[in-house]
Amino acid sequence: MKLRCLLVDDEPPALEVLQSYIQEVSHLELVATCGNALQAFDVLQQQPVDLLFLDIKMPKMLGTDFLRSLRHPPQVIFTTAYRDYAYEGFELNAVDYLLKPVSLERFLKAVAKAGKTDQSAEAAHPASPTNPDAFLYFRIDRKMVKVVLRDVLYVEGLKDYVKIHTAQGPPLVVKQTINGMEEKLSESNFLRIHRSFIVALDKVRTYSARHIEVAAQELPIGRLFRQRVEEVLG
Repeated sequence: MKLRCLLVDDEPPALEVLQSYIQEVSHLELVATCGNALQAFDVLQQQPVDLLFLDIKMPKMLGTDFLRSLRHPPQVIFTTAYRDYAYEGFELNAVDYLLKPVSLERFLKAVAKAGKTDQSAEAAHPASPTNPDAFLYFRIDRKMVKVVLRDVLYVEGLKDYVKIHTAQGPPLVVKQTINGMEEKLSESNFLRIHRSFIVALDKVRTYSARHIEVAAQELPIGRLFRQRVEEVLG
């Protein structure tokens, strides 16, 4: 599975170097190149991106501020001439932080990290409301485990991990954030009801202003999610 890449940098020579590196790696695909954050925002609204190579010091908006503005950001590798932003970059969960000029060897190391992160969950069959056979593969105990989405009851967030509760046995524990799971399930039959819970809509048995019952399990509705829950279930 190829990683779809977006390059964002206001320096054309830097873009040319990264573009040439991407062309050398078979599992990378260049989606677009942008000179600033506003152009990148437009691209992200129009097509999926897996990996963002993002400069930090750019006109109109810093790369770090741009990343904070994204609700569901892709994986990010910062590329910059300034060491001063390294700590902030890693605070934003960047995959890596590359100092210019970027060597091919260092580029490949960063891409390898992104590839490992991306393999924690891969869409093997598109998840959509009209596709009852949709499934995802998740990396669990060094194996890729297939999870059919119609079997999922709810997902429980545990900081950097999630528990996927299904009708087929004990919960599956996956290294993945609840925000990441929400994004992967956003086009399917699922609803975020709490900072720690996503439920399958067709598995909801009862609900009230504060709780949803799924498979005899009562789950809380978060205050910030109540309006959306009422819109969908009401």
